Amino acid sequence: MKLLITGGCGFIGSNFIIDQIKFSKNEIINYDNITYAGNKANLKIVEKNSRYTFIKGDICDNNLVKKTLLKTEPDAIIHFAAESHVDRSINEPNSFIKTNIYGTAILLEESMKYLKLKNKSFDSFRFIHVSTDEVFGSLGKKGFFKETSHYNPSSPYSATKASSDHLARAWFKTYKFPTIVTNCSNNYGPYQFPEKLIPLTIANCFDEKELPVYGKGDNVRDWLYVYDHCKALELILLFGKAGESYNIGSNNEISNIEIINTICKIMDSLRPLKRSKKYRDLIKFVPDRPGHDYRYAIDSTKIKDELGWKPQENFKTGIVKTINWYIKNEIWWRKIQNNKYNQERLGLIND
Repeated sequence: MKLLITGGCGFIGSNFIIDQIKFSKNEIINYDNITYAGNKANLKIVEKNSRYTFIKGDICDNNLVKKTLLKTEPDAIIHFAAESHVDRSINEPNSFIKTNIYGTAILLEESMKYLKLKNKSFDSFRFIHVSTDEVFGSLGKKGFFKETSHYNPSSPYSATKASSDHLARAWFKTYKFPTIVTNCSNNYGPYQFPEKLIPLTIANCFDEKELPVYGKGDNVRDWLYVYDHCKALELILLFGKAGESYNIGSNNEISNIEIINTICKIMDSLRPLKRSKKYRDLIKFVPDRPGHDYRYAIDSTKIKDELGWKPQENFKTGIVKTINWYIKNEIWWRKIQNNKYNQERLGLIND
């Protein structure tokens, strides 16, 4: 197939593209605007491959989206492009509204027009909208998010992702346009921008900086290794039903403070500090952020039963692989840290 990937220079998008180039025969068109979290260096390993093409473009630019679709004629779109950092959404909500809602609407509309202009069947096309479990809001100590769970977003980020989910579903219900919505739990792994909890903790350990933790660190997330997410998306692309939603999680519920303590313990063994110090001594609790959801937990029964997906990594294996990747790829994240535009965004650890 020929796949148009939006936001392919971001964390999950770049991992998906690398996986596709390595393990499939699909042709990849990467449409990315290279905003602060987009990094072309993520895809250096595939940039010279004949099945990979990069197009710099904004999903809010309807003329360029139209031109790209008519020129490349993709068989499917996997829509990763989004503003995704919760803290930034609190300070800059309008950019999230523009990209996540308006940009998704443009992609949906121009994709439908493209299929009609080219006389292509809706049945042979797929528009996979990659979303988040944050649209469901916060859970208490029990329960799981299911595909039928009510939406209750807490932040501007999750509200805009909820809006874009509704748009994707509306295009299917109104126009029979073949959309599929996926809602995943917290991803971690290679190429994650170091404003997020896990990579920033690793980077701060390298530099013996404070490890700031929101509140008491008791917020709980279900952690999903990024390559497991990519494999789930591939199955959905191949076998998922138009108009359906699929939750993707790996039943690795861990609190933020447990995550940080785990990373500190592994770093103690891999890069021990001098004078018998421990990395956990760098932990500093800071005031909680507004609207911080307590717990997310995904019920992945549907994708497991219907498509046969299951995660290959548990958190113990995935976090070791992740830490080793960041140790071996220090140059990659150092370049991001040294970018003055990003320095102000790397002050607090965020889940």
